[in-house]
Amino acid sequence: MLDLVEAPAPGLPRLTQARAPVTQVISVVNEFGETRSLEIPAERALTVYVDKRELVTLMTLGVQPEWLVLGYLLNQRLIRAASEVESITVDWEVGAAAVNTHHGIANLAEKTAKRVVTSGCGQGSVFGDLMADVDTIELPPATLTQSALYGIVNAIRLRDSVYKAAGSVHGCALFQGQALLMFVEDVGRHNAIDAIAGWMALQPNDHPAGSAQQRTGLRADDKVFYTTGRLTSEMIIKSAQMGVPIVVSRSGITQMGHTVAQRLNLCAIGRATNKRFLCFSAQERLVLDGLVEVVSRPDAIDRPDRHAPLI
Repeated sequence: MLDLVEAPAPGLPRLTQARAPVTQVISVVNEFGETRSLEIPAERALTVYVDKRELVTLMTLGVQPEWLVLGYLLNQRLIRAASEVESITVDWEVGAAAVNTHHGIANLAEKTAKRVVTSGCGQGSVFGDLMADVDTIELPPATLTQSALYGIVNAIRLRDSVYKAAGSVHGCALFQGQALLMFVEDVGRHNAIDAIAGWMALQPNDHPAGSAQQRTGLRADDKVFYTTGRLTSEMIIKSAQMGVPIVVSRSGITQMGHTVAQRLNLCAIGRATNKRFLCFSAQERLVLDGLVEVVSRPDAIDRPDRHAPLI
């Protein structure tokens, strides 16, 4: 029998604290015929059951799987708040997560009838219309300074991670200014953002009076979301659903991601490495504070071909 930990606050779900190794050591042979040991990230299947009905199987690194499951349900718009869930039990021996809700999920079969395969690593998927409810999202008038952006990029650079040890994973983080609040890695960026969404929903509700934020939990209007992955429409929409108005990536943006970001007035910043970046949308949210000297050399002009492709 797996132990459920008491809910972090009244009205929130009880969760297990399932843990599993995040890396594995294997033997490899290099181009010189030399054998050596190499650390690689784990990847394991987690089948999610909601009120004893099988919903989906997620391929995951296995870090904070309870947050992942809760965030998945929120970002799929299957539930509106964490308080709708009574408990989440993860058992790695059978690779399953059992979600018990208080009153069931209305029209679950209808909501999950249409599945869209996205560009997420390992084939992500979303239920229903990808653009449904986008126009109902109202993001707050937040801004980000150039110096804070550099602080965010530097904080990620300095952080110890599975990626540094084993590679082949994506990381997502939530910042308040330059302060790192949460960092999650997974085999797919869509999993990592879902886990952060789940974590936010479990935090004490600190919304200011009159807040337009749709979800309970940690306020998002003063937060910045960071990802190592591409800014696809799925990532932009999930960030907006979480109420986060500014998104930073070390990679680029897709056409649909750009279209959705403009539609939502979400500030999408990409190619953010060292002190270089490109602001793709809602440029008025980015406050340039003159930290970069202007370089007049013609070959210093920013060109798309100066950036190595990042995935």
